[in-house]
Amino acid sequence: MDLAAIEGNLNSIGYGLAAIGPGIGVGLVFGLGVQAIARQPEARGVLQGQMIFGFAVIEALAILGFVLAFAV
Repeated sequence: MDLAAIEGNLNSIGYGLAAIGPGIGVGLVFGLGVQAIARQPEARGVLQGQMIFGFAVIEALAILGFVLAFAV
């Protein structure tokens, strides 16, 4: 195997490990958001907007990691 193939494999493994963080983050955002809405249903609109914004930020970081993993 040449060096480029090894680097490609390591990039894939590295991104796979790095994707664990955003996965945990999305779970925390939605899990805690649902708990907050269950405790205060009247604040649903504000909390739901914050949940969606948090999800977007976490996913943007995951996509950035994906791009950087294969850009090198």
